Amino acid sequence: KGSPQIEALKAQDVEVLLLFDRIDEWMVGYLHEYNGKPLRHVAKGEFDGASAEDKAEEISEEHKPLVDRLTELLKDRVKAVRPSKRLVDSPACLVLDEHAMALHMQRLMKEAGHEIPADLPVLEINPGHALLQRFADADDAAASDLALLLHEQAVVAEGGQLDDPAAFVQRMNRVLTGTAQAA
Repeated sequence: KGSPQIEALKAQDVEVLLLFDRIDEWMVGYLHEYNGKPLRHVAKGEFDGASAEDKAEEISEEHKPLVDRLTELLKDRVKAVRPSKRLVDSPACLVLDEHAMALHMQRLMKEAGHEIPADLPVLEINPGHALLQRFADADDAAASDLALLLHEQAVVAEGGQLDDPAAFVQRMNRVLTGTAQAA
């Protein structure tokens, strides 16, 4: 209920079906609508059905430096960074391509011993959020820490596990105390 991906839907009073069982991802793959209403995975694809051409135009000149800097710092962790139309209160969330396997399903398949091709998510950001404004004004060391924290927060918010929780805690402590160091 607290997922960043549904913030805009909640703000618009759109009814959301919360699916959290392991089989839900598989089942919804076969059940495309219910009672005449289409079902969509809120963490996949474009929020408003924008075309690829619209996506390029979405990144305004005002947000381009922010997006470019985050993209460079997170190039090994995300496919792309883009401003979000899903987020209202949160700074960032992870989104997959329309037909990609959900991140939790990827984890389950890996745990079961299956080889899963790497499919990096997109990091959607809320440029108006205070953390993104702080990132925009940060020096290189602090920006590196903030970029990684934004990504790690998005991973945790979607239910994932961090690769290195100890490094996350150290980064968080540096940001909270204002003692960012060059990575």
